[in-house]
Amino acid sequence: MSDGNEYGRERLVDVYTQGMLADRRPTLPPRFEDLEAAAEETLEPEAFAYVAGSAGAERTERENREAFSRWRIVPRMLRDVADRDLSVELFGQRYPAPVGLAPIGVQSILHEEGELASARAAADLGLPFVASSAATEPMEEVAEAVGDGPAWFQLYWSSNRDLTRSFVERAEAAGYGALVVTVDTPVISWRERDVEQAYLPFLDAEGVGNYFTDPVFEELVGGDPAENEDAAVMQFVDVFGDASLTWDDLEWLAGLTDLPILVKGIVHHEDAVLALESGADGVIVSNHGGRQVDNALPAIEALPRVVDALEREGYGDAPVLFDSGIRRGADAVVALALGAEMVFLGRPYAYGLAIDGEDGVGAVCRNFLADLDLTMGLSGRESVAELDPSLLVER
Repeated sequence: MSDGNEYGRERLVDVYTQGMLADRRPTLPPRFEDLEAAAEETLEPEAFAYVAGSAGAERTERENREAFSRWRIVPRMLRDVADRDLSVELFGQRYPAPVGLAPIGVQSILHEEGELASARAAADLGLPFVASSAATEPMEEVAEAVGDGPAWFQLYWSSNRDLTRSFVERAEAAGYGALVVTVDTPVISWRERDVEQAYLPFLDAEGVGNYFTDPVFEELVGGDPAENEDAAVMQFVDVFGDASLTWDDLEWLAGLTDLPILVKGIVHHEDAVLALESGADGVIVSNHGGRQVDNALPAIEALPRVVDALEREGYGDAPVLFDSGIRRGADAVVALALGAEMVFLGRPYAYGLAIDGEDGVGAVCRNFLADLDLTMGLSGRESVAELDPSLLVER
């Protein structure tokens, strides 16, 4: 693991030394657009459509990325940035950088080692890995892959309360450090690429590892899910989500655990306040990477509204995290300057996984950390704490 001020230097020295002395170029393309193209060449068409696709005409996904250009970084000169520090603290734990790996389900369709490879890569860098409810590997095995590294568990709230309770208890027992409750998926959206492929990986028993290993789910199936896979998959479809949930239900969930709860999927500033009032410890501003609602507000435009609302209502100390559209270091600098305390990578690391497994995820993360480190320093800021709105000009 690099010190904060070494991410950029170490990565550039390694890349340029390998290139100039050994005529060896990076295995993975550094440009996101080329990374995505390489993943498309690697994956089966339906698998690529699933990870790359978004809701409807995919306007939200595109505008998530384009909206970052609404803010311009205004670098300051001749400021001592020799000892840069990317580290941040959340819930009493220090992280080497304000970057995590977002929950992505069914990673087995991207690489045979799936979530285990991604978890190991994150742990190697000390970055929090958020394990998905929809993982192919059970949460206990993902936690083992993380080892001593930081790991959080993402909860898709089941329509069966006993199953939801069981997931929370298992996450606690496995040693996860926080619970990330996704609230933007009461139902799965209309995704044209998936409809065109007629493909939903769960019906192939992908992404159901946590369910098939759960004692409550086994009772619902009436036996070992692996021995009656078709019936178990249909049971999964039946209990996966709950469209009847309200903020009162979050209060119930908060009463189940002492783990910090982060509510993920917040776009409206009033929902951020409701989340904190209902027992959450923080929020993740996110529109699910554009996968749920087409033509929705870009997540980065929602971020400052959420931060301002929480400050006004007396929740200014509650952590606000961010995902949806983060592709490069400058994106992270903008999000952090607008009030996010941590950003999450999604599709970039998924593509790295598809191309080169654990090494691919690690390479994507190292490139991103180097870009973030260098961009922060070149902006005249020595630490993440110095990233604030004064760094930006809004167009």
